[in-house]
Amino acid sequence: MILLVILGEFLCGALMFSYWLGLIARKNLRMVGDGNPGASNLWKSAGYKYGIVGIVLDFLKGYFPLVLLVESHFVSGYLVIPTALAPILGHAFSPFLKFRGGKALAVTFGVWCALTKFEVGLVYAILLAVFLGITLIIKKGQSSSDWDSLQAILGMLLISVYLYFRHYPSEIRWIGLGNLMIMLYTNKGNLIHLFHRRIKENKKSDGGFSA
Repeated sequence: MILLVILGEFLCGALMFSYWLGLIARKNLRMVGDGNPGASNLWKSAGYKYGIVGIVLDFLKGYFPLVLLVESHFVSGYLVIPTALAPILGHAFSPFLKFRGGKALAVTFGVWCALTKFEVGLVYAILLAVFLGITLIIKKGQSSSDWDSLQAILGMLLISVYLYFRHYPSEIRWIGLGNLMIMLYTNKGNLIHLFHRRIKENKKSDGGFSA
């Protein structure tokens, strides 16, 4: 039975609402920005109204089924780990998009709000807001999908630390680690691009200094 629950969570996470909303708006999210079929690209290409709907739907597919399972104690203990990670994996490796899904940020918020009664979701949101503010200062009012990816990873890394110091059960901490690993994979393209760009910028600045 638990295998069916995990499969159901995976398929729920695999529902690519933002991508489909983009098609309704006649926008192919694969052709926007970094090609991420998620709510951020939907917002950029189709406007904030579509973007908000996409964010809400992606959040709910991570939140609603899981909160029912957890609050009813249908899943508990270490069985929570695969159950909670399943919708995130579903979004990241959606069979509806040939297993090339999105970065799973909104569904991640949904999962953590379900697991911790919104506490960790709120902390993560605050961390991302702080990182965004720092980025805008450093980049003089500009950001990019590469920097957004870095912020998401750093935020999730700090969430893992937060879970430890808040003495959350070990299964919850394992979910944090698993979530971090998934997000490292889904954001790897942006992180590599940012890394290479920083190397080029450093080489240019070093060359200019030497000259």
